[in-house]
Amino acid sequence: MATKPVPTAELIRAQLRRMRNAAGMSQEDFGKRAHYSGSQVSAVELGQRPLDEVYLARADEIFETGGLFVAMLELAKRDGEPIWFRPWLEAERNATQLRCFHPTLIPGLLQTEDYARAVIRTDSRLTEEEVEKLVAARMERQAILDREHPPQLTAVIDESALRRFADGCEKVMAEQLMHLVASAERQHVSVHVIPASAGLYVGLDGPLILAHSTEAGWVGHLDDQLGGNVADRTEDVETLLAKWESVRNDALPRRQSLDLIKEIVRPWI
Repeated sequence: MATKPVPTAELIRAQLRRMRNAAGMSQEDFGKRAHYSGSQVSAVELGQRPLDEVYLARADEIFETGGLFVAMLELAKRDGEPIWFRPWLEAERNATQLRCFHPTLIPGLLQTEDYARAVIRTDSRLTEEEVEKLVAARMERQAILDREHPPQLTAVIDESALRRFADGCEKVMAEQLMHLVASAERQHVSVHVIPASAGLYVGLDGPLILAHSTEAGWVGHLDDQLGGNVADRTEDVETLLAKWESVRNDALPRRQSLDLIKEIVRPWI
């Protein structure tokens, strides 16, 4: 009987444990050298904390592996995302600016784990294992916001997405909105809400993401019912930039947006 392939992320965690033990270091010892707490090291090794480039780069330095763990992380990220999404990941990881708009959901880069799980589970075709794999991959993507030089992220969200308190998911949604507020307080993250009073506007056609890098300029990504596609033709990118400017102009200023989010979540906390 053929054995089931071991996920790359699991191999990374196993190798981290093996090399730490071989070096005679406890989790606390490794944490001190890597500038993490022992509990954080334990969470990484148990899979309770997402792997990220900063953590693995420090492991590479301590174990003198020549960048092996960081290289394996790239494989794990690719393994964890649908094939159609992989081209976009490169643009997202290399971006200095990110602009995302969604009319019905909280954007993936700002989702909590429980909210992401609830959203992904709406696809009844997925097994629980597939759901968890996609959730982990989405959490891994968010590591770009924690790196030393993160991209400047501007998110525009329709008010209706903030009021989607489904039965039984009130706690999940309340935690998501509080996370959104906390994220928006970060210097490199800006969140804007299009109020219900805006009525009809161009963004209701669907979500979009734009990424800008020094080398490649702007590139876009569009979600649809079959997955999504990357838009890099000049005329397509110009169209998305124009649509972005339109939805951004319909949104509230940053402080008013945060006040609205807090008002919406207040009855649930």
